[in-house]
Amino acid sequence: MKTFIAFFFPALLIYFFITHKPKPSTGELLAESLHDEKYLAFDSIAFDSVFSAELKNLSAKYVNIHKLKAYYASTGNQPILINKYLSNNGIDTLLSYLKTSGDHGFNPNIFHTSGIEQLIKKLRENDFSSVKDSYSTISRLEILSADALVRYTSYLKYGAINPKEIFSRYFIDVKRPDSFFIPSLLNAVNIVDTLSSLQGKSAQYKALQEKYLNSKNDSIKKVLLINMERLRWVLPDVGKQFIQVNIPDFRLVFFDGKDTLTAMKVCVGGPKDLDYDAQYKVFEKTGDIKDRPENRETPMLFSNIKKLYTNPVWNIPESIAQTEVYTMIRRSSNYLKRKNIAVYYKNKKIENPSTIRWYKYDRNNFPFLFVQQPSDDNSLGRLKFIFPNSSSVYLHDTNFKQGFKLKNRAISHGCIRVENPLKLAELLVVDTAKYDSIRKELRLKPLRNAGQPVSSFKAGQVPQKDLVPVRFSPKAETPILVTYFTAWSQNNKIEYRPDIYKLDEKLWAAMKKYRL
Repeated sequence: MKTFIAFFFPALLIYFFITHKPKPSTGELLAESLHDEKYLAFDSIAFDSVFSAELKNLSAKYVNIHKLKAYYASTGNQPILINKYLSNNGIDTLLSYLKTSGDHGFNPNIFHTSGIEQLIKKLRENDFSSVKDSYSTISRLEILSADALVRYTSYLKYGAINPKEIFSRYFIDVKRPDSFFIPSLLNAVNIVDTLSSLQGKSAQYKALQEKYLNSKNDSIKKVLLINMERLRWVLPDVGKQFIQVNIPDFRLVFFDGKDTLTAMKVCVGGPKDLDYDAQYKVFEKTGDIKDRPENRETPMLFSNIKKLYTNPVWNIPESIAQTEVYTMIRRSSNYLKRKNIAVYYKNKKIENPSTIRWYKYDRNNFPFLFVQQPSDDNSLGRLKFIFPNSSSVYLHDTNFKQGFKLKNRAISHGCIRVENPLKLAELLVVDTAKYDSIRKELRLKPLRNAGQPVSSFKAGQVPQKDLVPVRFSPKAETPILVTYFTAWSQNNKIEYRPDIYKLDEKLWAAMKKYRL
């Protein structure tokens, strides 16, 4: 036992001193990096004063200075990056990545590349008569490097632009840098690993980047940069199975991992009036419906499909009632009957709408609610898919099938019309019995014997006048992501689509101060 203690205790002491060895001071690290013992006289208190002054001088110039102030205050204004990365050339690696940021479409000048390069050179030349003469150079190099590292990492990891700040109809909660971002970044053990990990974006990003780097066409390069920025936005986790609608592509894809379960054409909302902003200012002054400009753009959003309805009713939105419906009922007394539209006044159904003297009512104060009843002519078609969102949009069938033959399918009021709603319903409910129930509600032959011989079932058994909405639930709530990409990689080829809502131009303008 005594022999064991005699051996173990000294070994334990050695381990303790190795693992609890005090960190070298800034002066010791600088003396080693610059091969000059004068830095052993480094005065942290005097340096703190110079560092604080440099931070103050740069406050108006760099976007992250206020956040950096808080971080460095917590560290006693120590030059963290210089201490960790001057001797091992990590600071040079940072500069190298910053100088090649043009590969991602960024202007290297926004990352202080020239200033950092000059300061590194000045510090390594070590032409200071005393250690205190180096404090300003060390301070500026630390601050510029930290600001550049934070910017570069933030822009590549999360995007330079927050889409919610520039697009009024962007309802996807993208991830942005939080309060832990700067401390965790500057405290990272290995800056090389951090910077390297930023380059490994998705296969989509790499494909667009490769095309960008090899393209000579400025217009193409512009579109590629815009969509590379979109790909940098960190979207919510969609899981294995999800539905994606890409507005400019007029297409819905149901994914199961990397596999496609189905893909179909869609019709989306029409673009807003070209002079929308100017017209809206006029409307704000007059309050007259005739002055209100149209904005039917389908919003970008993320949600979950929670339910679907067969034979839906359409509660016609007030904006449509005040314009299209108002105009048509003034023009044709048979319009409401022909379209199977019920009229409600103060929540009470009007049994004979033809008795209403419509000309007496001003559409600016139109007191009626219009509900289109289930039928083959219903504007929502025979199926509607519901997911919570603030814009009251949904996926639905349509009675205007010819719309899917159009090249430009931006023709709806904002909701998304799907080409094959029955296939979508089948994939959502999964269960064959439930799917057969849906088919029967739609007056279609079931796929299996459900209490009667399939051969005895006749399409259209339920009279149209007896159709009622029936709710069904999907097997699992399915994520839906409505996006806006005008360029992407598909089958080893870059696909391009027109910027139907002019959102590329808006994003390009916002990127101006960051891009080449």
